[in-house]
Amino acid sequence: MHRFTGPDHQLQFSAFVTPMMVAVCFTFCLATDAAEPTKKDPATPVFKDGEAQIVKAFSDPDYWIRHDLWVETEFDSDEDGKLDRMHVSVTRPRQTESEGLKLPVVYVSSPYFAGTGTQGREYFWNPRQELGAAPPERTHFPAVQLRSKRPIISKSHTKEWVPRGYIVVHSSSPGTGLSQGCPTVGGDNESLAPKAVVDWLCGRGKGFTTPDGNEAVVADWCTGKVGMTGTSYNGTIPLAAATTGVDGLEAIIPIAPNTSYYHYYRSNGLVRHPFGYMGEDIDYLYDYIHSGNEPKREFCDCMIRDKEMANGFDRKNGDYNDFWAGRDYLNDIKPLKAAMLMAHAFNDWNVVPEHSVRIYEAVKAKGVPTQAFFHQGGHGGPPPMKMMNRWFTRYLHGVENEVEKDPRAWIVRENAERTQPTSYEDYPNPDATPVNFYLTGAAPQRGSLTTDRPAEQANETLVDNFSFSGAALAQAEWTNHRLIYVTPKLTQPLHISGTPSITIKLASNRPAANLSVWLVSLPWSTNRQAKITDNIITRGWADPQNYRSLTESEPLVPGRFYEMTFDLQPDDQVLPKGQQIGLMIFSSDRDFTLHPNPGTELTIDVGATMLRLPIVGGKDAFAKALVEPQAKK
Repeated sequence: MHRFTGPDHQLQFSAFVTPMMVAVCFTFCLATDAAEPTKKDPATPVFKDGEAQIVKAFSDPDYWIRHDLWVETEFDSDEDGKLDRMHVSVTRPRQTESEGLKLPVVYVSSPYFAGTGTQGREYFWNPRQELGAAPPERTHFPAVQLRSKRPIISKSHTKEWVPRGYIVVHSSSPGTGLSQGCPTVGGDNESLAPKAVVDWLCGRGKGFTTPDGNEAVVADWCTGKVGMTGTSYNGTIPLAAATTGVDGLEAIIPIAPNTSYYHYYRSNGLVRHPFGYMGEDIDYLYDYIHSGNEPKREFCDCMIRDKEMANGFDRKNGDYNDFWAGRDYLNDIKPLKAAMLMAHAFNDWNVVPEHSVRIYEAVKAKGVPTQAFFHQGGHGGPPPMKMMNRWFTRYLHGVENEVEKDPRAWIVRENAERTQPTSYEDYPNPDATPVNFYLTGAAPQRGSLTTDRPAEQANETLVDNFSFSGAALAQAEWTNHRLIYVTPKLTQPLHISGTPSITIKLASNRPAANLSVWLVSLPWSTNRQAKITDNIITRGWADPQNYRSLTESEPLVPGRFYEMTFDLQPDDQVLPKGQQIGLMIFSSDRDFTLHPNPGTELTIDVGATMLRLPIVGGKDAFAKALVEPQAKK
């Protein structure tokens, strides 16, 4: 049963869509919309102050042309002897048919459009395991059921971009929805799939009206200029496509992208979980998105999840290996040439901010036009429309609005509106320099953190217990489950900008131990409306077994001291006066790391441990922030 409704003739389904039905829909839509009367003055994009303006003739959704198709790729990931085809949907102004108008494309790809798997902790890995031991088996949830058999994949982004003179294209990534192939969660096919769509949009690839037929579809309404955007996984795919160097992909706006699955599920050799998803790992994400390719589901599960992933992701040791290297887009950055506007949040503890910072720095070093937008919130959050509009107007419409001469970095300051970022020459702030901070012990109470190296210090010991949250440990006046060192109170605001790092020398009484470090702002907020992250400046995690190498861990000799240096997460924050900076060292982080049996003892060589904190104005600015300002006369 089916019916046609509305001027755009969108097909609505209550039963499975057959290839013939899709072909009929495609032909009917084009033929009917083409019959719309043309105007004497054809509608064209309009620009003002370097931005594409909303055009009334493009703005009525009832007169948009919507159709779907399948684009052929260059890979056969399900090994059925045929090149995989990706399901694609198009939304475009009717003038691209009735008046022959050609427009650039804003393209969004996702594994989520057709529905996702069950969210349930019973399907995560159990974090209650001993370090270095084989993990208990994980229960797989039932196969994902397609949310819909409709041909129109998504309507996201259409209301923002179609009225401004763009065509919006969506596609489902391999093995999801009505796209063929296997999901690989960061494998090469997830880069080559959007590349194939861009090739088709630019007249080089093959598109067909059905998943298995030979009736061709040509994108003769596209100018050959394509931009991509999206958030989270949908923000990863634009970067993945750009690393292929495909011609025609002129600009990307990745928002909170996952740029390395190792950095998403591991930290410096340590098994670590995204905040809010305790026990998730890459094989769970595979199950979560695998909504398509029903005939080859068992083959994909066997070859990708049960073999490649099970043999590669090493949940026992957490070392970096070839499996993870193949899912790290920094390793594929050389061909990238698309202008990039990247967005991320400094309090994103799902996809942590290093994901964007590491790619931003690499693309900037290549000389490719690059800007960064950062805010103080959590996961997601696009740049203001004005920024995105200027970016796509410049690189897709070719309007010389000099966006490439704008400041590189835009940061939403504390308590400011997301639409009102402050511009800076770059990120990190060019005026920031690393300041060394040294520790003076007072365990189990709070020690001191100063820029002056103290006299010889005694070692201090903490006892691991995952039962206590990091927030509880930071607030405790007296506990042997963490070590904490604090600065004097700030008498003036202090601006931190960049990536802090720590050099730590420690010994464990067991062959393996978690190591967690938080940088906090004290006193802890008592405002019930404040988020818990308001007091967390940044965090970091590491496996002491990887003190020598990220690719090869080695059991710790109990009682022997080891020294390692690692980065905390990037940040840009202005700390208000009245606060103290606290460096907290502990073992298991309840919200992020595995939960071994309590009792592991970590002994810290306090005198050999040092924090490097990037401060705008350097050591002088920190010293000034400790001096009471003189009252104005």
